[in-house]
Amino acid sequence: MSERWPDQSAKLDEPEAVEVAEADEEELASDEVAEEEELPQLRAPDEQHASGELEIPDDVNVIEGEPDGTRRGVAIVASRFNGEITNKLLGSALAALDEAGVRREAVTVMPVPGAFELPLAAMALAKTRRFACVVALGCIVRGETPHFDFIASEAASGLQLAALETGVPVAFGVLTVDMVEQAEARISKGAEAVRTALEMADAFAQLRASASR
Repeated sequence: MSERWPDQSAKLDEPEAVEVAEADEEELASDEVAEEEELPQLRAPDEQHASGELEIPDDVNVIEGEPDGTRRGVAIVASRFNGEITNKLLGSALAALDEAGVRREAVTVMPVPGAFELPLAAMALAKTRRFACVVALGCIVRGETPHFDFIASEAASGLQLAALETGVPVAFGVLTVDMVEQAEARISKGAEAVRTALEMADAFAQLRASASR
């Protein structure tokens, strides 16, 4: 008579199977709790930036500009492309200039075909030395080709180069978005760029004044 080996696939008795299942569930639950504790708490979309102000010790010299445009000439170079958005950016920028005390006759607006032309125009305006600062406004919307990435990159680096080569503050007020609806929610970028440009212009003026003393 041949010897029969025990059936290795035999099921556990029901009580023991229930205990194993409950133990597995408890282990999974504890693992999930541990994973939740380890994951960082994500910020809400409107809280993506860290809060707080820069704190500078009282025993050092500070040169800090104010977004005050009194007696300053300001140039704005604006892209005509995506005009529905750039018109609103320009309106936001002009309102910020009014608030800062910049007279309308001290403001020069230079329209250009698109965002790619912004750096060249900003460079030309800065080199005239007629303006304390230049504000670049435009909107680039992502399409189905890599064109977006090239234009956005060249606009950003070109505007920075214009500022570095001339020493005139050039503020980046160019929106780079995936869809027009995102641009609509960021129209205030025009005003932000104006305040940045005026602050930097004032800081540079203070720096020149302190160096000449």
